[in-house]
Amino acid sequence: MNVMSSVMRAVARRLVHAEPALLSNILSSPLPCPARSPAPLLSCQQIRKFASKKVKGQKKEEKVKPKLDKQEVEVTQRMTVAALAQAMNRDCDHVYEALLNTDVDSDSLDPDSVLEEKWIKEVVTRSGMKFKWANLSDSIKRINRDAHRRPPADPSSLVPRPPVVTIMGHVDHGKTTLLDSLRKSQIVSTEAGGITQHIGAFLVQLPTGEKITFLDTPGHAAFSSMRARGASATDIVILVVAADDGVMNQTVESIQHAKRAKVPMIVAVNKCDKPQSDPERVKRELLAHDVVCEEFGGDVQSIHVSALKGDNLLALTEATVTLAEVLELKAEPGGLVEGLVIESRTDKGKGSVTTAIVQRGTLKRGCFLVAGNSWAKVRLLFDENGRAVTEAGPSCAVEVVGWKELPSAGEVILEVESEQRAREVTEWRSGEEEQQKLLEEQSIIMVKQEVHLQEYQRKRAELSHLSRRQRKLALYQEYKTNLSEKERKKDQDDRLGLTLIIKGDMDGSVEAILNLLDGYDAQQQCELDIVHFGIGDVSENDVKMAETFAGSIYGFNVGAGRSVQQLAASVLAMFQVSVGKKKVAVAGCRVQKGQLDRRHKFRLIRGRDTVWEGCASALRHHKDDVQAVKTGMECGLSPDDDYADFRPGDVVVCFEDLNCPQVTSWNPGF
Repeated sequence: MNVMSSVMRAVARRLVHAEPALLSNILSSPLPCPARSPAPLLSCQQIRKFASKKVKGQKKEEKVKPKLDKQEVEVTQRMTVAALAQAMNRDCDHVYEALLNTDVDSDSLDPDSVLEEKWIKEVVTRSGMKFKWANLSDSIKRINRDAHRRPPADPSSLVPRPPVVTIMGHVDHGKTTLLDSLRKSQIVSTEAGGITQHIGAFLVQLPTGEKITFLDTPGHAAFSSMRARGASATDIVILVVAADDGVMNQTVESIQHAKRAKVPMIVAVNKCDKPQSDPERVKRELLAHDVVCEEFGGDVQSIHVSALKGDNLLALTEATVTLAEVLELKAEPGGLVEGLVIESRTDKGKGSVTTAIVQRGTLKRGCFLVAGNSWAKVRLLFDENGRAVTEAGPSCAVEVVGWKELPSAGEVILEVESEQRAREVTEWRSGEEEQQKLLEEQSIIMVKQEVHLQEYQRKRAELSHLSRRQRKLALYQEYKTNLSEKERKKDQDDRLGLTLIIKGDMDGSVEAILNLLDGYDAQQQCELDIVHFGIGDVSENDVKMAETFAGSIYGFNVGAGRSVQQLAASVLAMFQVSVGKKKVAVAGCRVQKGQLDRRHKFRLIRGRDTVWEGCASALRHHKDDVQAVKTGMECGLSPDDDYADFRPGDVVVCFEDLNCPQVTSWNPGF
């Protein structure tokens, strides 16, 4: 009856809105009930058993819930609000709402606002999604905004141009003296130690009217990269070999540079005026390096010259002009400029300056150039004699003033249409360079992680047979051993290490020094670490950096700024005191940094020159004789050799001579 009652109630609910007559008929008619046997009565235990099973079944069904896959969002660092909303397939308002009740001021956000990494994760998590980091190669997709060389010019627009000739050879074989004789100027006397330290570019006009642009490259072993750069920018190489010295190391290296650049050579056998000269021996030695002169059936011209006396130089220039005519050198004088940075430096009056060779087009004042990650609006152009010029055509060597940042030597120079385009190119190149560094760092991190994982798995496998207590003890012992080993290495590194800061006057000079130090092979004996390098005089920041890293500053043909000089003890005044019947000169000083120690030596610097060096006979603070004077204190310093030419503004440096044995086996090659 209970079952029938429930059925009736269900039918009644369905017929509530039916016709009243139909409803009354249904209710008045008797319901047919099929005959059946009475159901057996259940005991209380059986009822409770069936009820418990049903309830348990219902609970089990309630526990089983369908697993929902969370939406996966690719995120990158420094995403904007708009970029994050797009990655989540939501609008920007959704991101603002997700950042409510956080430390972020959502009212100050706009679609271009950049979010920090933790807030990017917070937005994704609060949105019921999961995040994954996008690959670096996919995270930055930018349109290529770089500048490139123009397509080859129409042959009808080409005009003859002067040849670019590079003088190459071994150190002290007379390369610069040869150029000096050609252009009737004195360069050798101004060089440090008689060695060319930079690339010199000069335009020489011969008596016959032909013009030749000469590049003088250093011959020292430390300047290999500069010689290679000179060979890549040249049309003809004049290989200078001393007749009394023969083929040397840098001679062979110059031959290799010329062959690698596929540049024809002319051999200038120099110093033929010396009694011990043997030009024929030089030519035979060149045969071993596949340089076959015309006398031996080859196609390489060889000219016997004396650069010092000027003998046979006309024959050398004629050979150069003849070879240039055979090569039929031409260039397009119009259109956007293309060139090459030969050297770069900083000038106090001019700023960033580059020496450039124009390869195509005509360089003029006011044009916009890009080279590497730097750009310039050309303010001034200077020729090899320092005279201002208004333009420079193909094969001309000029100094370019107006660079915003100093480009590296060897960079290609390209002219662009506007300042906006120049900024666009340099920004794109900087971004690409940064992206490449990130990819390299990521690959290094992945390799280290893989090595660390393998090491971890190896240790786990070695300790798998031990109990948990034994494993813990073994790992603790290993930790103590590693810690003591690190401390030992740290102490050893403190004793055997050299930290350097390199400063030079030219980019090529610094590059040569860095290349030389790259060959350092005694790290196990004394670790060499270069923390900074740059161009220009030694600055106060360099001194502070050297103090921070306990390093040394090495300057190559540079000076120290006045702020750096003031870090030493400076002379405030000069006066005389009477010692018995004798007048003794005393320099009144204030110690700016460090301390003055009477046991050490002293050096007096005026400007950039050392005017006195010696020991002190007396060092006084007020009226007391003292052994040392510390920073901030004033003192009187009198020399032991009666030196009396102290002037206000002079700088006093206290130093100590130490004789230290060589601790490394590194041979720099000179």
